[in-house]
Amino acid sequence: MRLNRDLAANYAMKEIEIRKRFELLKPTLNERTRRLWAAAEAKAAGPGSISMVAKATGISRPTILQGIKELDEPSQRLDPRKIRNPGAGAPTLVAKNPAVKEALERLIAPDTRGDPESPLRWTCKSVRNLADALREMGYKICPQSVANLLHSLKYSLRGNRKTKEGGDHPDRNAQFEHINSTVQSFIAQGEPAISVDTKKKELVGEFKNNGREWNPAGTPETVKVHDFPTETGKVAPYGVYDLSNDAGWVNVGIDHDTAAFAVESVRQWWIRMGQSRYPTATKLLITADGGGSNGARVRLWKSELQKLADETGLTISVSHFPPGTSKWNKIEHCLFSFITINWRGRPLVDYQTIIGLIGSTKTRSGLKVHCNLDTNQYPLGIKVSDERMDELNITRNAFHGEWNYSIAPMTQKKE
Repeated sequence: MRLNRDLAANYAMKEIEIRKRFELLKPTLNERTRRLWAAAEAKAAGPGSISMVAKATGISRPTILQGIKELDEPSQRLDPRKIRNPGAGAPTLVAKNPAVKEALERLIAPDTRGDPESPLRWTCKSVRNLADALREMGYKICPQSVANLLHSLKYSLRGNRKTKEGGDHPDRNAQFEHINSTVQSFIAQGEPAISVDTKKKELVGEFKNNGREWNPAGTPETVKVHDFPTETGKVAPYGVYDLSNDAGWVNVGIDHDTAAFAVESVRQWWIRMGQSRYPTATKLLITADGGGSNGARVRLWKSELQKLADETGLTISVSHFPPGTSKWNKIEHCLFSFITINWRGRPLVDYQTIIGLIGSTKTRSGLKVHCNLDTNQYPLGIKVSDERMDELNITRNAFHGEWNYSIAPMTQKKE
């Protein structure tokens, strides 16, 4: 009896040692090396040890026997670069049921969601939904198998990409070239050239602002759950970017974003920055989007520019970007993007915070930004009559005069 107990204890100790060695090596073993290692352990432990190794490692007896066969018979050994014999392993899903591939491709076809016969007409094409739909069609498949099959069909997860810009005007490229040559001409002459636009309107208050900033651990900035406007409302930051000096001006309006507000922002830039930087200027170039408060078809924009031209004595030239190309406006990349980076993760709790964050924006390349709070009121619905439009001292360019025009002071108007 004592001998039997000693043999059992010895057996248990060997099993424990094999298990420990296996746990240490397991992360580094593949199917082939795991099989050969288990076979080597069984041969070293002596007769009757195959069951012990199988119990300690969880590797099946047939697998260990196959490993022993490979160790004992050189003809049975595989190429070291291979893990198993050709054709070994479970048959693939497609091999067992070739029709599942075609069924899956029908489900993920581009027009599937609008197909009234499709089981996924109103669902997103997640692997779980695809697997559910295939099972309803009689195929035994799990979400992971669907994912594997999608990869084999050269599908991948994709998001939306903003590339469609609306109608592609035939003179789009020509207008870009016109803007570029006009800007270069103004800069070469030492005349001011600016890019203008209204940044996205922002809620004022304790609201979430996208992005993150460094804070002590466990002290997140708390904001309101819902973005319901408060009494403070919204602000409309209208930017002016000096194309030759890498300098920005932002007029933060608290009322409506109208053409009068847009021109007032340009006026304030000229008074506070432009006039001192270009003391001998005789003209000003404005590059702007084709829509919005400074749109090419907005009468009030042109009427207010006439007032600005009369006040400053500058001939104001305007070049609008073609329809659907606002993202190419220089101010978006050279000014607004850096403002967004500077205030990321910071709730815009009040006007002073907004002015401070915009005014502190700078870059290593030398960008400096000045900011002002505009408390003026800019009512909506102001109409500009035909008579007023006829009075404007406007000259339209021979190339797309609706996009490119100049407004000179009334004192220079020819009768």
